[in-house]
Amino acid sequence: MFNLLLIEDDRTLFQEIEERLSQWSYEVHGIDDFSRVMEVFTAVDPHLVLIDIQLPKFDGFHWCRMIREHSNVPIIFLSSRDHPTDMVMSMNLGADDFVQKPFHFDVLIAKIQAILRRVYNYNTDNNELKTWFGATIDYERNRVTNEAGTIDLTKNERLILKVLIEKKSKVVSREEIIHRLWEDERFVSDNTLTVNVNRLRKKLSDIGLGDAIQTKVGQGYVAREES
Repeated sequence: MFNLLLIEDDRTLFQEIEERLSQWSYEVHGIDDFSRVMEVFTAVDPHLVLIDIQLPKFDGFHWCRMIREHSNVPIIFLSSRDHPTDMVMSMNLGADDFVQKPFHFDVLIAKIQAILRRVYNYNTDNNELKTWFGATIDYERNRVTNEAGTIDLTKNERLILKVLIEKKSKVVSREEIIHRLWEDERFVSDNTLTVNVNRLRKKLSDIGLGDAIQTKVGQGYVAREES
């Protein structure tokens, strides 16, 4: 059974989501004291976190930052706010997805299932160490290491990098990457992929690999082949 932490102050909505997810055998935990979110997070040790943006004490962005300082657990934002900057902010902070309220429960459950399947039932070659441009990529620990240092990747960043490296020197379309990431591109905005790729590039640049992924305008992305 997967443990889910739902950080939501609307008790009616919380109970509805809890009831629906319980039907899928998910164990849902909530927050009673919104000044102790991290204490509950540590105690529950969830497989996935659902966060509202507008919360008592501190907003969901604050708690996303706090969680990301300690864990790469998948995070989905739930919000009635529909401004594009909210989605961009969520992705920049390391969230895996953004669901706007009101939402259809079938869509929410599909997203949760896809993320859990991707993160916890990943391909068997997940444990392999790969080398690329003198860097070692540890897919199991979500890390890239070279002489310049080590960077930690989110699950999305790891999979984007893996997809590109699998087809080194070949153009991988945005549609193919989205399909590999979320399994159903109908549930994903094109901007979400852009945010994830830009974040991956920034991290790679920190260890001298900023030019290793190239954009092919109107086509997709390419992981350069070592010369």
